[in-house]
Amino acid sequence: MHNEIDKALSFYKEEAHAAALYSYIAKVEKEGASKERFNELCKTESAHTKFWYRFLKNRGQEPKNSTASPNLAWSKLQRTILGPRLFTSVLEMSESASTEDYYEFLNSVEMSDEEREGLKRIIEDELDHESYFDGQQSALPVNNIRDFIMGMNDGIVELLGTVTGLSAVYPTNPLFVGVNGMVVGLAGALSMGIGTFVSVRSQRQVNEGIRKKMQLLFGVSKDRAKQELVNKLSDSGMPEDMSSEVADKIGENQDSMIGLLVEESNENELRSAAFTGLAYIIGVVFPVLPYFIMGSSFAALALSALLAGLALSIVATVVSVTAGNPNVKGKIAEMVISGLGAAVVSYLFGLLVQGVFGISA
Repeated sequence: MHNEIDKALSFYKEEAHAAALYSYIAKVEKEGASKERFNELCKTESAHTKFWYRFLKNRGQEPKNSTASPNLAWSKLQRTILGPRLFTSVLEMSESASTEDYYEFLNSVEMSDEEREGLKRIIEDELDHESYFDGQQSALPVNNIRDFIMGMNDGIVELLGTVTGLSAVYPTNPLFVGVNGMVVGLAGALSMGIGTFVSVRSQRQVNEGIRKKMQLLFGVSKDRAKQELVNKLSDSGMPEDMSSEVADKIGENQDSMIGLLVEESNENELRSAAFTGLAYIIGVVFPVLPYFIMGSSFAALALSALLAGLALSIVATVVSVTAGNPNVKGKIAEMVISGLGAAVVSYLFGLLVQGVFGISA
């Protein structure tokens, strides 16, 4: 019973916070349709707040108003820093987590039929909210965010490993380590940028090739084209009879059939390459910069690891936000531990190289 009350109280606070947040966004939003939509969301969340208030009061609890919580100030700051578009990803992630928690609560807690129906309506509302935020998020350059994250993460981890290994070999010459790190970083940025360019361009060319093939196949044999669609739908797990039915229904529509067979992508290879290369260079700065300002490689290594860990934490947070993963702390721990672990292995390898070849700085 105590756990049930704690969860309901948590839901009440979350809904009150959401109502206050959407009210604030509606006031500062400049675009008319978005302002109206956030006003509607505010009214919906206020209704949800009242539901949880009644739920708690029926069980002898009377929660206090919590709209002026520190979380609201933090959410306002997040919107200011991230901007309206990226902040929608944060909201979508929150709505997704709430929906799952509500569904678990619905199936595990005793409540009246009226309360059960009310909670089902809340879950439907939250799913509608997810759809809205997901639509807003689609306006983000998601592919380029992925390129930036990938480039920055690789720059941090690879250069942290590089300077860590060199620090073991040249403990008294941090400038030498820093210069070599910059050279490796520039080469890595070029390699990452070119690799991304080739990858995106190749995938687009493959998709275009499949599209042309299907257009030709559709022109000479619609039955063969339908069979291609049936095979693809069956491979995706759809029963064969249902796959055949779908193919028969859209078999005369060439565009619909090709749309199902060809993976569409609007990625621009030049933009993707630029995002990846630039992000790699930014990632390089964190582990390399200390070697230009510290007096020894060991002192620089300590600061380098600290800055790299901070940067990886930021990257992990962005990854969680854009992927809708509510376990931000787990993602941070995963990326920081793996990055610093690679640095430890590089340092041990540097000591091995120094011992085998007798190198001394």
